Amino acid sequence: METVSSDITGVILVGGKSRRMGQDKAFLEVDGRPIFERLLEVFRTCFSRLLLIGDREERFAGYGLPVLPDLYPGSALGGLYTGLFHAQTDYVFVTSCDLPFPNGELIRHLSSLREGYDAVVPVTAGGYEPLFALYAKSCLGPIRELLESGDFCAYGYYPQVRVRYVASEELARFDRDGRAFLNINTPEEFARIGGKL
Repeated sequence: METVSSDITGVILVGGKSRRMGQDKAFLEVDGRPIFERLLEVFRTCFSRLLLIGDREERFAGYGLPVLPDLYPGSALGGLYTGLFHAQTDYVFVTSCDLPFPNGELIRHLSSLREGYDAVVPVTAGGYEPLFALYAKSCLGPIRELLESGDFCAYGYYPQVRVRYVASEELARFDRDGRAFLNINTPEEFARIGGKL
């Protein structure tokens, strides 16, 4: 399948500690495959350049991708900053590594909306989805200011940048089964999607 564009880098945040799950979420199996590999397969159909962000090189070394430690450790916002900083493209599409049902059609649609914006962010019933979104290098300065102030809110800098918010009605055209934003944090959530620890 044709990639979206070579001017977007796919960034997967792999630095989470999986404390509530009790084991590494990225390697829990859904339908017989690790969540991370399901996500990676979809990202490879969308982006020709990929970066893994997090201090986990030993865990992800076998995938032949750059694994870069966080420049500002300890938060997803720091992971996003690191991905933007190292990307050799003007845009990145970021996700966490614990989405069991990644949706390539939705990723491609969000990516197609980037013209004239610094960020393209889905908005669901639960609020912003800052970790399944597209960002431009122009976000680096506002994110750095937030990080250096000690604020790690993943969307605290949105008022400083041009954001294209993508509402539920628009998302639903691509996320037909409603599972694209489902992530897994606890054994109970994992069991609800049929997973077995």
